[in-house]
Amino acid sequence: MNYMKNNYEDLEKAVVAVCNLIGWDLKWVGDKNYCYDAYGFTIKGNSCIMEMKFRTTYYETKMIEKKKYDAIMNLPECVKLYFVNDPKGSYVYHLNDLVLPDLEVKQLPETTYWNAQKVRKEVYYLEESQAVVFDETPIDLHQKFKEFSAKKKGA
Repeated sequence: MNYMKNNYEDLEKAVVAVCNLIGWDLKWVGDKNYCYDAYGFTIKGNSCIMEMKFRTTYYETKMIEKKKYDAIMNLPECVKLYFVNDPKGSYVYHLNDLVLPDLEVKQLPETTYWNAQKVRKEVYYLEESQAVVFDETPIDLHQKFKEFSAKKKGA
């Protein structure tokens, strides 16, 4: 867990760098308290934001808090992406077009790393089938990002 906490910023910067290598123009937000971790333009030149989560444990569904989802969806019109990385791969959800599952209420840690106190949170559990999945080698990742950009209308 300390590895993830200590390197979270480096992981976010790495995702931004990979996207930029293939033609995106993303900027990392740094330590600003935004509801997203990167912003800029997709490979097609469309304005976008990207929220990122890095998990050390694999779960079949990927959780997004309702509070986070609502904050992202209330941003001005742009391509809204949710990137989740876990031991089995990376998953990119195109939030603009996402059909949400039923809302669930769970007792979860207040924050990811810094506080073990549990609080009531409203969450959505997203299916992997709703995402573009990047589980290939780094060489194939470049091609997958290009395919993702081409597949998503407006991306």
